[in-house]
Amino acid sequence: MKKNKLTLAGAIVTSVFLLTGTSGFAQTTAQSSASIRPYHISVPSSAITDLRKRITSTRWPEKETVADQSQGVKLDRIQKLVQYWGTGYDWRKAEAKLNALPQFITTIDGLDIQFVHVRSKHKNALPLLLTHGWPGSVFELIKIIGPLTDPTQYGGKAEDAFDVIIPSMPGYGFSGKPTGTGWDADHIAKAWDVLVKRLGYTNYVSSGGDWGSVVADKMAKQQPAGLLGIHVNMPATVPADVALALKNGDPAPAGLSEKENAAFNSLNHLYTKGGGYAAMMVTRPQTLGYGLSDSPAGLAAFFYDKMNEWTYSGGDAEKSLTKDEILDDISLYWLTNSAASSAQLYWENNANNFNAVDISIPAAVTVFPGEIYQAPKSWTEKAYHNLIYFNEVKKGGHFAQWEEPQLFAEELRAAFKTLRK
Repeated sequence: MKKNKLTLAGAIVTSVFLLTGTSGFAQTTAQSSASIRPYHISVPSSAITDLRKRITSTRWPEKETVADQSQGVKLDRIQKLVQYWGTGYDWRKAEAKLNALPQFITTIDGLDIQFVHVRSKHKNALPLLLTHGWPGSVFELIKIIGPLTDPTQYGGKAEDAFDVIIPSMPGYGFSGKPTGTGWDADHIAKAWDVLVKRLGYTNYVSSGGDWGSVVADKMAKQQPAGLLGIHVNMPATVPADVALALKNGDPAPAGLSEKENAAFNSLNHLYTKGGGYAAMMVTRPQTLGYGLSDSPAGLAAFFYDKMNEWTYSGGDAEKSLTKDEILDDISLYWLTNSAASSAQLYWENNANNFNAVDISIPAAVTVFPGEIYQAPKSWTEKAYHNLIYFNEVKKGGHFAQWEEPQLFAEELRAAFKTLRK
């Protein structure tokens, strides 16, 4: 796999980004829109002080009236997490994790896109674009950088190596926030191809979960030159008759296999009891954002609810992720004030991301046991017509890259093995 060296258009100027009140981050140096500029994170201490002050002033609701989490995050659990956030958690350690990586920013279609770009030391590394989801971020993906770029240190071979590109989606993290409509998954998919080509690559692969899966699927549908194949861990496979039954609240269609019935039941639970979060973002992201942007406890509870439900942990995210890892992610949303801007993607997309796609380029799928639903192979091969890899693993959930980085890296090595040249 040949790759070109990274070239920076224009002068190389380190860009420092500072918080500007509630408006997010503002660039201090003007650059050509096609340039690639180094990026360094430096959150002002005043923002951290304000966060802790707000946590101290939290007004809590009454305790839930049930013994389980059917009404949402239990009061005692979220109080412990938020208390630690305000007293024991150190954002500077999280900031240092990101600043230890090669970070850059570039402007695509008028919007700043911040990204991590790590080149492997091994020759002929395969360029890999990784896209995070919601309520995830680049923190969801950084643990797999080592196994992917330096496989010989993690049980792999030199020929397994990848160059890794991890952008923050528009409205997420340190990327810019759209000021108008139109930044949907299709637009992001096109922008990602621009990003990869701007880095000098001609051939590459794409992978993601949650929104990352949706973006990878869109890229596969668009078939930009040089995209060799995709890998997704939240595949869109639900057949039309099953999708209609789920939409109408009808029983499962007759004739489904055991695995197909299990998938139907998982999705039926999401649609009837677990999808309220998405309904709010699809219909009223701005209204939701007012509360989440003003209350750290509210933001933490909204995200922690999904982390508990979607990790392979039996409802306790802290069995899969550490408190610090959870708070790294939540803090990123808080400090960039991106609760509303990230939710806008749901409003922009406004589509069912589980319904079967129609993709013909090489595609690979890994099914994790803690995913929102476990896609049956029978459905998957009808949606991804050139299915080059399919595997059901025994651990990991919706945040598989975060929960099981070594396993996920091994899956990517296997998934893309036949596409290396």
